[in-house]
Amino acid sequence: QVQLVESGGGLVQPGGSLRLSCAASESIFDINIMGWFRQASGKQREMVALISNVGSTYYADSVQGRFTISRARTKNTVDLQMNGLEPEDTAVYYCNAKRYGSGAYDSWGQGTQVTVSS
Repeated sequence: QVQLVESGGGLVQPGGSLRLSCAASESIFDINIMGWFRQASGKQREMVALISNVGSTYYADSVQGRFTISRARTKNTVDLQMNGLEPEDTAVYYCNAKRYGSGAYDSWGQGTQVTVSS
């Protein structure tokens, strides 16, 4: 199944921006759905943003209008641009890939820490 590697996390002040990238070991355009999830300390993992293989996007209400998910063809990455970050966005962010049908899988990256603090 596909291997996923996240990068771009770090420490940022409230109101700041970060860009996360998820590099995949196979073409992202062959994967049915890719997305970003996050898990804050003591909480359940939650969906942040999804993008389908035809480019449809979906966002959690809490990030709508602040975060943007996109695909970079030349780098073969799925990126998450995060603007207007709030302390409540602090979490480990995970990349996910779901493929259906023959050769189906549900793969996760190792996660990258995002901390929003002054």
